[in-house]
Amino acid sequence: MFLARVYVTLKPAVNDPQGLTVLGGLHSLGYDAVDDVRIGKYLEIRISGDDLEAAEAAVAGMCDRLLANPVIEDFRFTLEPQ
Repeated sequence: MFLARVYVTLKPAVNDPQGLTVLGGLHSLGYDAVDDVRIGKYLEIRISGDDLEAAEAAVAGMCDRLLANPVIEDFRFTLEPQ
């Protein structure tokens, strides 16, 4: 069994209105040293089996087909044996 930790983020060229809102909130709270905020998604997925390559291929497929929008988002993931 594996635990996949998936991080989905907007591509650098894509506007992030949520990030701008959070940035404004942090500045209003006095955190003026914060220069930028980008909002993303974090997912944990448990995958049965003991074949690392198959688990990597499955997670990459999940991200390509459902979890990330390849037009505006990037993804990365780690796999940990459980």
